[in-house]
Amino acid sequence: MECSKGKTMKQIHVTPRPDGWAVKRPGTTRASFKTTTQREAIERAREIARREKSELVVHGKDRKIRQKNSYGNDPYPPKG
Repeated sequence: MECSKGKTMKQIHVTPRPDGWAVKRPGTTRASFKTTTQREAIERAREIARREKSELVVHGKDRKIRQKNSYGNDPYPPKG
């Protein structure tokens, strides 16, 4: 995703794991956090996304993107 200044926005992903859920940045091999519930993973990821003014991307158990929320640098007016 590009922000209004043409830079690519940082993302924080919540993804399923065999033993629970992970909070992870794209391109990294290790998770920032591991939790047993998706709710806890989303809460931790949301804190990071707000602090870093980035986009939160939540995946479902099937690994498909279920939800996206942006916490800063949104283009206004929105495209589309």
